[in-house]
Amino acid sequence: MDHAEVLALHDRDLREGARPDGPGACVERAGGVVRQVAGEHGWNGVLWSDLDDTGADAAIAEQIAYFTGLGRAFEWKLYGHDLPSDLGQRLTAAGFTPEPQETLMVGELAALNIDPQLPDGIRLLAATDRVGVDLVADVHEKAFGTDSSRLRARLLDQLAADPDTVVAVVALAGDEPVSAARMELVPGTQFAGLWGGGTVEGWRGRGIYRALVAHRARIAADRGHRYVQVDASDQSRPILERLGLAPLTTTTPYLYEP
Repeated sequence: MDHAEVLALHDRDLREGARPDGPGACVERAGGVVRQVAGEHGWNGVLWSDLDDTGADAAIAEQIAYFTGLGRAFEWKLYGHDLPSDLGQRLTAAGFTPEPQETLMVGELAALNIDPQLPDGIRLLAATDRVGVDLVADVHEKAFGTDSSRLRARLLDQLAADPDTVVAVVALAGDEPVSAARMELVPGTQFAGLWGGGTVEGWRGRGIYRALVAHRARIAADRGHRYVQVDASDQSRPILERLGLAPLTTTTPYLYEP
């Protein structure tokens, strides 16, 4: 896999050429940025920018004014290769708060070292209705310690409006949900995005996360996608590297509250 070529393809298809990622969302191009304005439960933010030293601060101020006018918090999703090189510092100076940095990792499905074998006593359940989505949300809260009401609403919206673009799955030990993950399949591109993989404490280190990656990768390949991409935490990066995904750049969410 040519890392520079795939990163350029990622930027072109998923950032500069982004499509709305859920019901009611729209993608707009204005002031040197590509931004998404979401529906009721979706993500608001800047996906891509083409800025330089002279215009960056004005572009940042324009986005703050725009989303503040809508009364919405939003995220500026900054990648390590974005310009100008001090864009993160400029965002912080403008009032944004950086979240922990993650690593953009991409793998070519045909070359991945994936084994879908589940640990003993674990079975997978596709989350295709409210009951399944509730299980995904329950795992999310236990694994990450964060409120999952927005995730629950967004998943239900996506499954109702366009079920072919999202896959959600829960790992069960008996009837107990112990791990969950989702995948977003981007129509018209070669990419499928792996998101939200989390395992509750006490069940980690048993290969469940790895099995969920393999399960989703097989589905992506069956549906004609060439690559999977992940915004990987420091905890998941070593697992993904062993599976054959490669780090291409970093990504940091910068959050702004009106």
